[in-house]
Parts: sequence; C-alpha cells; structure tokens
Amino acid sequence: MDNHHTPISALGLLSGGLDSMLAARLLMDQGIHVECVNFHTGFCIQSHTSAIRNPEPGAKPPRHDALHAAQLLGIKLHMVDIAEDYVRIVTDPKHGYGSNLNPCLDCKIFMVRKAWQLKEELGMHFLFTGEVLGQRPMSQRRENLPHIEREAGVEGWLLRPLCAAKLKATEPEKRGWVDRARLKGFHGRGRRAQMELAQQLGLHDYPSPAGGCCFLTDENYSRKLQDLWHSRSERRYTMDDILLLKAGRHLRPAAHFKVIIGRDETENNFLSGFREQRWLLQAQGIPGPVLLVEGTPNEEDLTLACRLTARFGQGRHADVVTIRISHDHQEQLRQVAPLPASAIPDSWYI
Repeated sequence: MDNHHTPISALGLLSGGLDSMLAARLLMDQGIHVECVNFHTGFCIQSHTSAIRNPEPGAKPPRHDALHAAQLLGIKLHMVDIAEDYVRIVTDPKHGYGSNLNPCLDCKIFMVRKAWQLKEELGMHFLFTGEVLGQRPMSQRRENLPHIEREAGVEGWLLRPLCAAKLKATEPEKRGWVDRARLKGFHGRGRRAQMELAQQLGLHDYPSPAGGCCFLTDENYSRKLQDLWHSRSERRYTMDDILLLKAGRHLRPAAHFKVIIGRDETENNFLSGFREQRWLLQAQGIPGPVLLVEGTPNEEDLTLACRLTARFGQGRHADVVTIRISHDHQEQLRQVAPLPASAIPDSWYI
C-alpha cells in the first residue's frame, strides 16, 4: 500500500450531514480518491419519515441526505444494512447509554469496525469520519476518540480531518499520504467554523446542522422502547416493533396490552400495514384514526379500544359509534359510546 504509484484512497462514514461532507471534501481537495459508506440501523429519523410520509402520486420521493451528499460530492456511496447485527448494540451496550437509549460509544465502535471490513474488501488505504472534538457528549470526547479506535481495531488508521490538528498524527499523515497542514482543528459544539468552511468550498445544499438523526437519542422514543421491553420482561425487538414505535399515539391502559392511534391519514395508512398478529380498529362511516391493539386483550379490553377509537375520531360527540374490528382475517362490528376525555388518565400515555 506504500507504493507511490497507487492512488491514495480513503473510505469515509457519510451521514449526509455537513461535517461528513466537509471531511470528504478536505481529502478530495488533496487529490485523494474518496468513497463513503452509509449504515442503516433501523433507527434513522429520516428513514422513518420516508417510510411513513409517502409522497403524493407523481411527487418526488423524500431526499436521502447521504445519497444527496454523495451526489453533490461526486463520489461513490456504499449503502449497508446493519439493522440485524445492530440489535445487540441497542439491547446490551458494553459502554452503556447516553441520556436516553442511545448507545453512542458502542454504536461508533461498531460502525468503525464495519467500515474497516469494507475498506479492506475494497482495498483502500484508510478510514475517515466527520467527527469534531467535543461536539457530542459521549462519542466525541477527547478521552473517547482513541478508545473508539482501539476497540474497533483501527488504531492510527482513522483520520478525522475536521479536528486532526488537535489530535495526534495518524498513519496516513505520518506516511505523507495526507498533508496535515491542510486539515482543520475544529472543536466544541458551535457550528460557525464548519459553515464558513462550507461557504469557502462552495457547499451550500446541506441539511440544517441540528444534530441527532437517531431515534435512540429522542426521549419520547426511548420511553416507548423501554415500555416495550418492560411489557415483555426482556430486551428484544423486531424491525416491525421499532417502526411502530415511531408512529402514532401510544397508550397502555393495562400491562397486557397497548394501543397505537394514527394521528393523520398517512399514519393511518402506515399503521394499516401492521395488522398481522394485531387487532385493527376503525370507525364505520365517520372519519377517524386507525387504531392497532398489541398484546393479549380480552373482550372488555377490545371494547375499551373501540371507545378510544371513537374518542379520537370525528364521532367523539356522538352517542354511539360503530367500530369495525379486524383480526386474523376475521371482522366484527361493535357499537360503543366514545370514551370521555376525562376517562383517559395521563398515566396511559407512553
């Protein structure tokens, strides 16, 4: 790999955010061949939005930030689904969680290790990320950056172009593949330096640098996932589970069942796709939500779910609403009085 006739090449982790785009450009501007990888874990907020917010017929699909960034940069993007392997990172993180259920350190180590495997398959020289020293509270603390490299087995071979001037020189710098003097020393949580650099490099069409594209950093989502684990007395989930946690209102009237209530037509359509092994409820002849029942409800519970379906629809002030219950390819109709708002305690809301 030290042969000077071999073009130097680097594989980067590309989220599609500004930092990873800038890191790629800094290396490209040094004549380095850059390709990137984007990992799908199942917890990406943007993937969820694309799945639920189906565009109108003929409308353009929602933009995928990483694909868009790769197109802007003119580089090849490898899309890799790691959702199945990622389960153990979420359910049993060696380094624990952040403020919610975000296993930030374990996640970064896992992704760097996966990226290294791909780098080896592609025959590229080194890895890089868009990390900035001190920007994120767990994975980008000074003491944790070298720890990530060691545990991932890539010590000395992971370059962070945006903050390299504040860190020890990596092998690519020592070997003269990368000009360290042209790398940056960004640090801290402010974004002004990155935005100024983007202006200099002519990068304008990038997502708002709000930070956090992962549902596991979200307090509401984490609470729903904790509730799911608690109801099953074990830490496990399926892909259906984590998708459903992202949509609708979630209420748990009792330990053995919960309901998910669509908040608009797109969520209703989305929830309807998960009727397998669940009860699907909807009012007849009156606009209102799709309601899914999960767990082991009895007849009394299903009547309560029907009354909730009526409550959250436009028949909430009617004396009686007819609800269609679909389950296991069978249907029944049940007439119920909508549940009064006063009969829904706050403790039901997850």
